Amino acid sequence: MDKRAEGPAEDAAPAPSAPGPAYTFDANGFIQELEETLIGKVAGYSIGLNENGSTIAQPSWNWAKQPRDGGEGWTPDTRMHVASLSKIVTAIAMTKLLLEAGIQPTTPIIDYLPAYWVKGPNVESIRFFDLLGHTSGLAYQAPQWGDFEWMKEQIAVGTFNRGSYDYQNLNYGLCRILLATVNGNVPVDWVFPGWQGSPDSLWDCSTIAAYESYVADEVFAPSGVSGPGFTHDPADALAYDFPVTGRGWNSGDMTYMSGGAGYHMSVNEVLKVMGTFRRDGTIVTPSQAQAMLEDGFGINAPPVWTNLGTYYVKFGGWTGESDYEEQGEAFFLPLNMELVVLVNSQVAGQGPPPNGNSLEQWVASAYKNHIVAVPPPAASASPA
Repeated sequence: MDKRAEGPAEDAAPAPSAPGPAYTFDANGFIQELEETLIGKVAGYSIGLNENGSTIAQPSWNWAKQPRDGGEGWTPDTRMHVASLSKIVTAIAMTKLLLEAGIQPTTPIIDYLPAYWVKGPNVESIRFFDLLGHTSGLAYQAPQWGDFEWMKEQIAVGTFNRGSYDYQNLNYGLCRILLATVNGNVPVDWVFPGWQGSPDSLWDCSTIAAYESYVADEVFAPSGVSGPGFTHDPADALAYDFPVTGRGWNSGDMTYMSGGAGYHMSVNEVLKVMGTFRRDGTIVTPSQAQAMLEDGFGINAPPVWTNLGTYYVKFGGWTGESDYEEQGEAFFLPLNMELVVLVNSQVAGQGPPPNGNSLEQWVASAYKNHIVAVPPPAASASPA
């Protein structure tokens, strides 16, 4: 007799466990909590929540421009300087261009930088991946800046911190320059014939123009978006302190920060770009879009796991005199949802980063509070 057949089998598979609870999202409750959090605690806001590109909710409250500044209420079509939400746009553009050019994100950037720039220590080891993921080590733990002269100086300084995460606007400003050279708009050895002065201003203007044109054609147009730019139009929202004490603040012409910041966009425009990029396949394929998010390009690290799945968030802010602030939040959520929140002041009680209560934390808390377990179906009565 086969002794293995006697008694319980030691290696038998365990009995299947009961399935875990299913979860759903209470969108109405989320929006209600988010509004209760913000109403009376900011100068004004606009919120947009979409699912599969269709509107779930679009609440707006109070003034984009206070009556003393002309009086304009917030709507989902009101533009504001969205600051670092511009990095989403830049990451999408770079992802598309690198794919088209057959260049891997792990490719070093050195051969695509302006030839006349001095390259400091270890610049040869910086990859596109490092710029898009903020691990270049350039300007490590220095103030966040990103105009042309600053980027040129930091390339000359070089880095001994490549691979260490340090959020820097210049990483995405450099992407703006590299987009122009990779795409062939500006050759790396380009010089303007007969020009006697520094080439910096010509390179700056030319790469900005190439970047803006590529984004308009390859990111905005497929998304059904036209018109966002780097300058402040009269209809755009103004920034305020909170409580509001005076006239609004205009962050002005942000062209010099293009790549890392600068775009003036509305809630609806940001949502259209996010949804088109993520699902439509007209910019990149959905799998390529997902890979970009998983690599941490254009978002703040790390991604956040929930019972509904993983979400990816980008937050941005631009502060002017007297703590006047423009703030934006963009969430790529589970269930094919996208969320954008624009606020034109600090939130009451929000201190300066990194120790203050950030808008991102308030939004994330409200979201997580409305992921709810689905009750199991009631057991049917057994027949007598």
